[in-house]
Amino acid sequence: MNVILDPERQKQAKQYARLRRRLWLVDILFSALYAVAWLSFGWAVALRDWLSTFTGNPWLLVPLFVAIFGGIYLVVDLPLGYYGGFVLPHRFDQSNQTFRDWISDQLKGLALGAPLGLLLLELLYLALRLTGDLWWLWAAGGMLLFSVLLSNLAPVLIMPLFNKYVPLGDEHRELADRLLELARRANTKVKGVFKFDMSKRTSAANAALTGIGNTRRIVLGDTLIDEFSPDEIETVLAHELGHHVHRDIPFLIAFGTLSTTLGLYLASLALNWAIGYFGFTGPADVAAFPALGLILGAYGLLTMPIENAVSRWREGLADDYALQVTGKREAFASAFTRLANQNLGEVDPEKWVVFLFHSHPPLGERIAKANTWKGV
Repeated sequence: MNVILDPERQKQAKQYARLRRRLWLVDILFSALYAVAWLSFGWAVALRDWLSTFTGNPWLLVPLFVAIFGGIYLVVDLPLGYYGGFVLPHRFDQSNQTFRDWISDQLKGLALGAPLGLLLLELLYLALRLTGDLWWLWAAGGMLLFSVLLSNLAPVLIMPLFNKYVPLGDEHRELADRLLELARRANTKVKGVFKFDMSKRTSAANAALTGIGNTRRIVLGDTLIDEFSPDEIETVLAHELGHHVHRDIPFLIAFGTLSTTLGLYLASLALNWAIGYFGFTGPADVAAFPALGLILGAYGLLTMPIENAVSRWREGLADDYALQVTGKREAFASAFTRLANQNLGEVDPEKWVVFLFHSHPPLGERIAKANTWKGV
């Protein structure tokens, strides 16, 4: 079970991470410049006025405006999305997708995301029209409800659209029994242990405990089952169960709701300034949509290090739980070493990179924790 970090893979991991960060920065800058251009050149107001000649119904005006604004963005951003989502992962052997399958995933994502996004936008603008200065509070409540519903429904309605999930067969019966027993010890009711065809997209490996309530289930990528030992899989799943034991899903939903509420309140103040500066008719003016996107995007960037720090804290607690409940520190260390090799995970990123971008502790720290773990 002694797995050694591959130095060559770590060189590739550093290069891969560096290129992805650069792409992220380019994408952020492009998105910001795109929104600024619509505001500065008056395109947003001109589009609203033009659409208003066809309809004065805000229920139609909002989706028409956003469809044009967002549709143009999707088209001009497509080369960057293609490079970051298809070319780069293939260059580093992290993707098994054909171009046809990648296109299929993009279309599925659009077909799923567009109606959901439209629903949320219509409700947001309804709050903007009807609740005055308190629109941000109503919007935050709506986001909380949406988060809870999505967490419950995603495993049964959304995830199967992209992957095939099947119960572990008799060939993996012993592994399934071990994981179910682990869940029982964590007082976690699950609907079963499922395998999904992760290999059709990537050579990376992963596992998760998805859903809440009666939709909670254990899911394992086929790449994990094929490449990892049962002890290693057990420690990976124990980490996921640690999130349940520590009630991380409700904790993070609550934390996210507080962060979102603060962000929307600050956005309401900034939007009032934008209304006066750009001459919008009010908060519910759809022409102010690019400004609202800029404001919320800036808030997300400022709070990203805080949210990542909270996430790293909870991930560290889940690691502690996995080591404590399984007592298999060698398996834990070998599992995360194998993940570093297989997923091109950077084990020792710079501290500023961890501070800004990492929602999990660096793999090197997690492996070192396992190697020195003495229990409590």
